[in-house]
Amino acid sequence: MPDVVFRTKDLTKVYDTGQQKVHALAGVDLELYAGELVVLLGPSGSGKSTLLNILGGLDHATDGRVWFRDQELTGMGDRGLTRFRRDHVGFVFQFYNLVPSLTAWENVQLVTDVARDPMPPEEALKEVGLGSRMDHFPAEMSGGEQQRVAIARAIAKRPEILLCDEPTGALDSKTGVQVLEALRRINESTGTTTVVITHNAAIRQMAHRVIWFQDGKIRLVEENATRLAPAEIEW
Repeated sequence: MPDVVFRTKDLTKVYDTGQQKVHALAGVDLELYAGELVVLLGPSGSGKSTLLNILGGLDHATDGRVWFRDQELTGMGDRGLTRFRRDHVGFVFQFYNLVPSLTAWENVQLVTDVARDPMPPEEALKEVGLGSRMDHFPAEMSGGEQQRVAIARAIAKRPEILLCDEPTGALDSKTGVQVLEALRRINESTGTTTVVITHNAAIRQMAHRVIWFQDGKIRLVEENATRLAPAEIEW
């Protein structure tokens, strides 16, 4: 039996704008497995980011249930979700959110100072190919390098889950490949379950599974019998 990390049952999220109700998720049943790399695809507004935010404890569901292993997240208070995020989840977003006045090493150290069992910042930076750039500030780095610092920061606390929302969305294809290579290497070397949201359908070729979203629901789940390395993908 596969080792299930996340499980959702009839997950629903409704945003009330005052004039109308927007159903961002409309009954999602999903399982994510330990060690897999999953790509979520679908048009804007299909529910991908909403799902990621709920799985990562950044948002609450309107209805339905969510489990992380045998721990139910549904109904958990803000303090419990903060502890869950701190101990188990790493986030990578489209925009790097680095502190401009801190070096790459210092940006990663921000996480290692509060993590339970962190890896040294230099180890995390070497993991993403930036061992020679530890003392550089964000302004001295390319967009791809900054994103890899953000990945190093996310993995430095040794999370079980890495949630990535459009990690290559602000990057050109060559730089995007470097970022995807870092994510693939981490997934393979550490066994961290990795979920990547993207609008670029070509990226699905590097995943173990591809989950297609439409109108707040899962439309299709595909498994890749053969996976491509990021450098082999034609963007």
